[in-house]
Amino acid sequence: MRNASVRSIHIHPVKACRSLPLREVLVERWGPAGDRRWMLIDDGGKVVTQRRHPRLALAAAEPLPGGGVVLSAPGREPVTVPVPASGATVPANLFGDKVEVVPAEEAAVHAWCSDHLGVGVRLVHLDDPAVRRPVDPAYALPGETVSLADGYPLLLTTTASLDRLNSLIARGEHADEGPLPMSRFRPNVVIEGTEPWAEDHWTRVTIGDVPFRVAKPCGRCVVTTTDQDTAGRGREPLHTLARHRSADGRLLFGQNLVPLATGTLRVGDPLEVVA
Repeated sequence: MRNASVRSIHIHPVKACRSLPLREVLVERWGPAGDRRWMLIDDGGKVVTQRRHPRLALAAAEPLPGGGVVLSAPGREPVTVPVPASGATVPANLFGDKVEVVPAEEAAVHAWCSDHLGVGVRLVHLDDPAVRRPVDPAYALPGETVSLADGYPLLLTTTASLDRLNSLIARGEHADEGPLPMSRFRPNVVIEGTEPWAEDHWTRVTIGDVPFRVAKPCGRCVVTTTDQDTAGRGREPLHTLARHRSADGRLLFGQNLVPLATGTLRVGDPLEVVA
């Protein structure tokens, strides 16, 4: 493991939209800076993701200084979204978590998002991730919080495990769907130089100068079957994960991490397994 290092870094300024590759990122206690501070909700306040709306994969969000974003999608004029100034929150349901969020202030922003998906939605912002949403108490230490990510501050995957998964897909009944790119799994940090599935055995790691604890394996959903370039769907990798990477009813790929301190991650940083 002496040669394990960061292959790539990614953030998702708007939850469920296209990922953005970076050369470096500041890790805050609730996750990478700028990662999933915005999301879409429906008229009932429920989060809107690629699970039901794969066309979100075609929408991109470019971060602006101060926390705003520029939204774009094929065939559409970009729209600039500043951080809401009012601070007036509304309740949102994020996979069972009740989170107070602040709606974007321009009606045209909500209309742009609704037109892209063909269903009424609102774009909302997480104003204070330090207090709004705790990590699942079953896997958290006191005081740990998370942004609008599914449940944990940072998702780590490894190239060796993807290679092994793709080799299994190649021998299966849906071999024509492989090999799959890492973008299907929407990680924050991709590590190279490990053995396949080595991450299953980690409990503490340091990446560069930033320490993390490994909270739990990541259970995967239908989003992984979505081509992030076309929004088309297939059967893989869930079909193969169900046969080879299933535990307690969950299909596993990647690890959820919680930072134990703040710091900057850079492409090329070494990974050290502490425990």
